[in-house]
Amino acid sequence: MKKIFGIVAMLFFTALWSTSCTPDDFALGDISVKPEDLVEGIAFKIEHDASNPNIVYLTSLMDAKYTPLWDHPQGRSQAQKVTLKIPFAGTYQVKFGVETRGGIVYGAPATFTVDALYAGFISDEMWTLLAGGAGNEKTWFLDLDAEGVSRKFLGPMYFFDNWYTWDGLHTASGDNYIDANPWDWTKAILPTLERVDKAASGAPQPGVQAWYWLADWPGNSWMTEKADFGSMTFDLKDAANVVVDQQAYGLGKTKGSFMLDVENHMIKFTDARPVHDKNRDKDAVDWSNVRLLYLTKDAMQLGIVPNGDKSAMTVYNYISKDYRDNWVPGDTPEPEPPYSGDANADLTTSTTTTKKWAMSLNNPYDWTNLSGGFLNGWKTAADYAATGWAPYDASLIKNISLSLTKTGVTTGDYVFTNGSGTPISGSYSIDDKNNIVFDKAISFTISGGISLTTTADHSLRLLSTELDALGSISGMWLGQRAADKDEYTAYHFVPQTSSAADPADAWKKAFSGKTFTPDVNWFIDWLSFPPDFTGGWTSASTFGSDYSTNSWVWDANVRAVAESASLSFSTVGNDLKITLKQTINGVAYNATGTVTIDPVKNILNFSIPLVDYSGTAASWVGNTNDKSITGSTNDWYFVSHGGSNLTNISTNGFWLGKISNSVAKGDSKDEVLAFHYILKN
Repeated sequence: MKKIFGIVAMLFFTALWSTSCTPDDFALGDISVKPEDLVEGIAFKIEHDASNPNIVYLTSLMDAKYTPLWDHPQGRSQAQKVTLKIPFAGTYQVKFGVETRGGIVYGAPATFTVDALYAGFISDEMWTLLAGGAGNEKTWFLDLDAEGVSRKFLGPMYFFDNWYTWDGLHTASGDNYIDANPWDWTKAILPTLERVDKAASGAPQPGVQAWYWLADWPGNSWMTEKADFGSMTFDLKDAANVVVDQQAYGLGKTKGSFMLDVENHMIKFTDARPVHDKNRDKDAVDWSNVRLLYLTKDAMQLGIVPNGDKSAMTVYNYISKDYRDNWVPGDTPEPEPPYSGDANADLTTSTTTTKKWAMSLNNPYDWTNLSGGFLNGWKTAADYAATGWAPYDASLIKNISLSLTKTGVTTGDYVFTNGSGTPISGSYSIDDKNNIVFDKAISFTISGGISLTTTADHSLRLLSTELDALGSISGMWLGQRAADKDEYTAYHFVPQTSSAADPADAWKKAFSGKTFTPDVNWFIDWLSFPPDFTGGWTSASTFGSDYSTNSWVWDANVRAVAESASLSFSTVGNDLKITLKQTINGVAYNATGTVTIDPVKNILNFSIPLVDYSGTAASWVGNTNDKSITGSTNDWYFVSHGGSNLTNISTNGFWLGKISNSVAKGDSKDEVLAFHYILKN
């Protein structure tokens, strides 16, 4: 139970720091706008396409300093111009608003009429997958039943970064995470639904850095009681109708309509709500506009959009009636931890060298679900004390270590040293699931009532590894699979080295003799606070020549400054030097300084400010770390992001991060703004 409270706290606080910047932060209009100002023909216009009247254009007539806010038949948007494709005849309503310094202001609703059916707009495969196609219907169920069984997903709901899945800025139709299946955002992130089920909660996946928690119901039954929640039937019989029947669950039966936006992946419900649980029935959320995240013939994910506080999004997982009726137990494989490397090679160094691992004094233990997602997320010794129940005994932890010597492809010798300094030795082998199988049962106390204990078959599983700035393994988590629940007790180890070499030498070698320039295609990104640096919503094609989507930080003037700038590194004696060159307001500027490296904290201290974007749309990004939490505004974080690290900066470049928002400095969230530099040709 105590771990459950820890999970809830982790989810809450993670949601606070995971929100990304939006144009609302930088483009608020005047406070003087009143609702009566926001009328059709003055503040905005509604126009039908001349050749196809089922295409309707919504255009803001307000000054560009106002961020438009549309609530329209196909969802919500913040674009200056919105294109609606309405397949069915009827009268539809539009609400138009703007963001001002005094808050959001909406005008009175306006209406428009569509006179006839246009079948072409429901010929898209999405309509068939969702509702069975023209003249048909399709029924969906929440993926949990009264027996506590989930058939396709790990549970009935997951929890995602809010910006990643609903913020209007980052979910426009041109987003780069939309791949071959435009309604299946997981295509670009996690290749299949099965990969979603297996992925580690909160872990970055190929091509994206984002926070999410794939909650399994058996280990987190607090999220909702097990029940038969009812059904949701979409049909396309003369109109887009939906019937939601939750009578057996106590939420009643409603008949309404829906509108599917195939380009922006939204479903708008009218007079009905999607099937959900009672726990969130009265939440302050928008049940009318939902984000369609995943859709196949068997499975669907809908993100429920939060209002106001922008908390983490609840994502409901659904299965089709056909899949539910024909499902056979055992179809869904047990989720796997994220590690899939060569365990014996990673745990040791060579056939003749022993590698020693010490238990981490920062976060020696935790629990994870079967996907490897941490249930508490502790980072420091203070985190254990803050719980009031998790023991932490440094006098024992500091003595605990594991030495491994590789003797064969999948075999070796080990020496465990327990908290009393007593060695436990023997041999081990590694199986195809990355389990380290020891020759005997091992159990000793870590802290209080917490022990490092092998399973009944004498094994610990390699759950995940951590990489440093060089791409080398800087930590590993070994897990004991619980016999009575779907979770691991996880133990954290870090490598011990006896090298006397200056750890900053590798950094100097990586930078020296190279010149870098700001990346005009992947200019910046927003990440979580150090040391995690997870999150991010931009990609290698977000910026470039697109001067409208992110005009609050990127336009032709910003690009011109970026293209004029360069950072050149050289070594003079034992010092790493930097030379900055750029053009500021048409004037060439040069500066030379020294770089001091902290290889433990991954911090580069520059004695000079970096690229200056004064006078452009990006002037607010600054060129020093003004909200630094280290005490120095010259400290920049070296961030391993987007597949880059210290060993591949010649091909992938590098990221420098500064604190853009800090609760300690009076902001509402913690956030890092990272700049991408690539090798100059």
